[in-house]
Amino acid sequence: MKNVGAAPQEELATGERSTRNRVARSILDHGPSTVTDLAGRLGLTQAAVRRHLDALVAEKIVEAREQRVYGARTRGRPAKVFALTDCGRDAFDQSYDTLAVDALRWIEQSAGGGAAGEAAVAAFARYRMEAQAEAYGKAMEAAPPEERAGALAKALSADGYAATARNAPVGEQLCQHHCPVAHVAEQYPQLCEAETEVFSRLLGTHVQRLATIAHGDGVCTTFIPHGPPQPHGERQPHGQGTPQTTTSSASASTSGRNPA
Repeated sequence: MKNVGAAPQEELATGERSTRNRVARSILDHGPSTVTDLAGRLGLTQAAVRRHLDALVAEKIVEAREQRVYGARTRGRPAKVFALTDCGRDAFDQSYDTLAVDALRWIEQSAGGGAAGEAAVAAFARYRMEAQAEAYGKAMEAAPPEERAGALAKALSADGYAATARNAPVGEQLCQHHCPVAHVAEQYPQLCEAETEVFSRLLGTHVQRLATIAHGDGVCTTFIPHGPPQPHGERQPHGQGTPQTTTSSASASTSGRNPA
C-alpha cells in the first residue's frame, strides 16, 4: 500500500520490504525454491529475485542449499535452492501473536478489567521496553545529539524494525518500516505508547507519534522536533522542554490510537 505523502525513499523501502516478504512467503508456501521457481510464481525478474534473496540471506531469514536430486544425476551442478531458516519460520508463526494477546488479556482481566486492567497492561509494556531501552541507550552513547536519531534507527533495525531517520521541517522523522509486534499492538496500543515514551527519554525531548503500522498505516512514524539538547537519557519534567508542535495531535500518550 502506497504511503501518501511519504518521501520517495520511504516508499521505496516499504515496497522493497513488501516484495521481500512475498519472496519469503512463497518459500514458506511452496518449500525450498530455485530463483527460476520464485520468479515464475511472483512475476518478477530473476535479477530482482536474486537481489531480494541476497537481503533475506543477510538477515538470516533464508539460506541457500544444494538441490536434492533423486534418481540418475544429470551433468552439471545441481540448481541452488533457497529455504527458510528456523528464524525465518518463526517470523511467520502467528501462534506467538496469539500467545502474546492471550497473556495480555489475562493480565488485563486479572487486574479487574477497565482502567485498572489497562494500567496493568501499560505497566507490563513499560517493563518489556526497559530491556530494549538499555540496549538502545548503549548504541546511542557515542553519538552526538544531532546523530542520536540515526543511531536509534540503526539499533531498531538490528531488532527487526527496518528503521530509518531523515530530516523534516523543524525536526526529524524516525520511520519504522516493519513492526514485529504489530498484530498484538492492534489490540493493545500500550505497546506503542511505551515505545514512544522510551524514544522520548533516550532522545531527551518530547516526540510525537504520527502514524503506526498497528493502526493500519504503512510505516510507524515518529516526529522528533529540534530543540535544545538535554543530557542523554534524562527524562524531561512534565510540562517542560520542547513545546508541542501542531503538526499532529498524536503524542506519547496517544501513540497507537492515532486520530481518525
